[in-house]
Amino acid sequence: MKKLLIALFALGAVLSGSALAELNNPGGNGGLESLRGATELEDTRPADDFKKYPKEQPLESSFVYQPPLIPHSIRNYEVSLNANKCLSCHSWKKAKEEGATKISVTHYVNREDAVLADMSPRRYFCLQCHVPQAEATPLVGNDFERVQSLK
Repeated sequence: MKKLLIALFALGAVLSGSALAELNNPGGNGGLESLRGATELEDTRPADDFKKYPKEQPLESSFVYQPPLIPHSIRNYEVSLNANKCLSCHSWKKAKEEGATKISVTHYVNREDAVLADMSPRRYFCLQCHVPQAEATPLVGNDFERVQSLK
């Protein structure tokens, strides 16, 4: 009898605790909204609009040694072990005729500081450092300020 009462009391405590948690946290999201908005995980939402890439106004660097931003769309660009679409315009051989910026000489130096005849393998995957500059609202707010000058 005593065990039955303890079991009923424990069950009541668990049920009342879960009911109270649901009242304090409806939907179970802690009051936070995800980047998906109010769309549930099981639902499909419409895709966001494509971002605009301002070619005429490239953004200046925000910090020292920042990799330059890409001022154009890179949709359908292949950068893999077999191909690198970026090099079709930005390689030293083709940059002048394409009117593109040449790859930095730093991309031709290996880990031992030896200058190579071709691009260093560790610099081959451009999109690890370089990203498109899109006119988009920040996903998360911040108070970052650009560097004004170097001392």
